[in-house]
Amino acid sequence: MKYTNASKVLPEELIMEIQKYIQGETLYIPKQQTEYKDWGSLSGGRRLLDQRNTAIRNAFLNHSNSIEELARAYFLSADTIKRIVYSHKK
Repeated sequence: MKYTNASKVLPEELIMEIQKYIQGETLYIPKQQTEYKDWGSLSGGRRLLDQRNTAIRNAFLNHSNSIEELARAYFLSADTIKRIVYSHKK
């Protein structure tokens, strides 16, 4: 996390108002909600997991593999495989 000295970016009046509530401590100011990115959207991790889950779902729906076989093949628990194959996500 990068820290910025408030006196370099905020007006003096605002700093004095903030000092009424907190002094000499680190204050975290979160991004606006519209600036947040979905998990994995930048790295591609979400896309890879979606592809893996689709492959698992298809293998199960085509009766190619059982829950236990899929768990061993993908190194996941049987409960995780069940959650993937029984979800309604397409």
